Amino acid sequence: MKKKDLIHVTFFMSVIFLVAASVATARGQQQPAAAELGQSGDVVVPARPAVPLFTGKSGPQESEVVFVPVTRRVTLKIHVEDPNGYFLPNIRRENFAVFEDGVRQQNVNVDIEHAPVTVALLVEYGGRFHEFNRELAYEGPMLGRHLGEVLTNRDRSAVFKYSGKLEEVADFAPGSEAFYKALDHLGTPESSEVNLYDALVDCLNGLRTVTGRRAIVLISTGLDTFSKTNFGQAVEAVRTAGIPIYAIELAGLVHREVSEFGSDAPFSRIDWSTAQKRLETLARTSGGRIYALEADSAAPAIYDDIMENLRIRYVISYVSSNPSSGGPERNIRVDLIDPNSGQPLKIRDAAGKVVAANIFMQQTYLPVATASD
Repeated sequence: MKKKDLIHVTFFMSVIFLVAASVATARGQQQPAAAELGQSGDVVVPARPAVPLFTGKSGPQESEVVFVPVTRRVTLKIHVEDPNGYFLPNIRRENFAVFEDGVRQQNVNVDIEHAPVTVALLVEYGGRFHEFNRELAYEGPMLGRHLGEVLTNRDRSAVFKYSGKLEEVADFAPGSEAFYKALDHLGTPESSEVNLYDALVDCLNGLRTVTGRRAIVLISTGLDTFSKTNFGQAVEAVRTAGIPIYAIELAGLVHREVSEFGSDAPFSRIDWSTAQKRLETLARTSGGRIYALEADSAAPAIYDDIMENLRIRYVISYVSSNPSSGGPERNIRVDLIDPNSGQPLKIRDAAGKVVAANIFMQQTYLPVATASD
């Protein structure tokens, strides 16, 4: 080999060696970080949006406790969220420590449930002003169809509309076929009163006998003009029903659309702020959420948020260490821990930022039969 060729080969091999060394160094720098993360017991979850999709505060999330006296088995269904209300995934079985009356429970099993849901769509569909009703005629069916897209064959849904009174458009049925047909037969909103509180109470009463995970999706401006039920009574009815209301608030969107008619239009004097605040109070009291619809394009993300919040629970089960199958009320607590150190669990997003976890659960239970043995 000529000396010139040998120099070229040597130079080429040197470049390959340097590149390989750089890659090895980079991998070596990454591996300790990953190993360190594993040793610390931290849980890494996907990065979620920096702000919640809903406005105001989220209400207390529904949780369940089932006790079977014969086996002393306790089953908890709990919701775990980040500070912005998004479900926190990737928490492992070994990260859950369960305490009953201060005693840590052994042989705890943890699963994740994606429950079927029963949803009542309640749509505002009438009022005193023609232009206002024209907007409702467009927004109601359109937003309803986006809800239909997230329903599965395991779910049940019904459609209701209200103006001066509540009207059932379609009774509860599985899947989305009947749901879509109902949206095609909503008709044309007529000039009427708009009695939100009466309609909401009637709808809640109709859902009381429904079992399983249930909710109302309310598409509304929040306005109420002539209900027999006052606002305070509506709030109390919502509080005692235990059925979450996910309200999609139309006031901002509709107000912008009709504002072109100027300050002389009769609907320009509507107190939109109070309507929005009262709608938020109803949703939060129920354990649900309110979403201010700024654009129709936001609807799919809103429904994804609703279904994640409604469907998903961590399911924890254990045989109680208390040998009695009865007795007084018992206290339960769930902590998220690092199983290696026993210290509180650190949850990090994809960027390495520590994310706080909020656990929504029922904190006591009475040891009596709450499900068929």
